[in-house]
Amino acid sequence: MKDLFYKNLGINIKKYREKAGFTQQMLADKINKSLNFVGKIEVAFSKPSLDTVIDIASSLNVSVSELTKFD
Repeated sequence: MKDLFYKNLGINIKKYREKAGFTQQMLADKINKSLNFVGKIEVAFSKPSLDTVIDIASSLNVSVSELTKFD
């Protein structure tokens, strides 16, 4: 269940990042993380902290609840 959460979170982050017209590098720069880390979040290899999820949501101009809403 937990792994599915992070997989869906990564999918949503990628979706909203692309919708915002950001590359992974652009998002990484905005949240002061590495490109490698952002890539790993998107494929659920790394699990971001709540603070990082909040930073990502803010950078993408979406709410945390939008990032964690899974169909």
